[in-house]
Amino acid sequence: MTTSVALIHSPVTSAVAWGAVPDALRARGVHVVVPEVLDDDDPPYASRFVARVAQQLQLAAPRDRLLLVGHGDAGPLLPQIAFARQAAGVPVTGYLFVDAQLPRSLKTSTRLELIESDDPVQGAALSQLLADGGRVPDWSDGELAVSIGDPTDRALLLAGLRPRALDFFTEPLPVPEDWPDAPCAFLQLSDPYLTAARTAELRGWPVHRRAAHHFWAMTNPHELVDELLALAT
Repeated sequence: MTTSVALIHSPVTSAVAWGAVPDALRARGVHVVVPEVLDDDDPPYASRFVARVAQQLQLAAPRDRLLLVGHGDAGPLLPQIAFARQAAGVPVTGYLFVDAQLPRSLKTSTRLELIESDDPVQGAALSQLLADGGRVPDWSDGELAVSIGDPTDRALLLAGLRPRALDFFTEPLPVPEDWPDAPCAFLQLSDPYLTAARTAELRGWPVHRRAAHHFWAMTNPHELVDELLALAT
């Protein structure tokens, strides 16, 4: 049975956020699957995203044992994706969170509550922005230029952004029962995920930290692959 890596993008971006990481992994002899979900525009958002990812994984790697790698807001959904694989008779080999939120077992967890728990100041600002009718993410080219120097890469990322309104962030997330069922690891790339990294450490997971930025995959794909493979061992 083949072991493969599944790169799961955040529901607020597209798969382009992984940059050249898929090709860099393939160059190391790793079989890679990169689902892309762009049609989960209506609630229930989380369930739609999980179902689309599970369907694509089933088509691309029906019998592969997968290491699930989640970026950003994909993190809390990894257990549900894994449960879909288990239902198909193929358990996952592990979970790797890349600058990602962590799944919580609270019955009422929402994305906004997760952010407020990790960073109350950021959570309060986000809550107010969304309550005023804003949509997130709302990054500009100038803001992204600080971390992503290549204008083509910035344009690709901006084109793939999927800004979400309040109901996306206040939707109850699936509760991960009997999880984790496989080893977990965490890679922190930016300050907003400091609390998540500390939580991962408290849970006894391997944690690596790099002084980088959230979209390091787009600017330093080979270095990111080095980290992924090191944590995967």
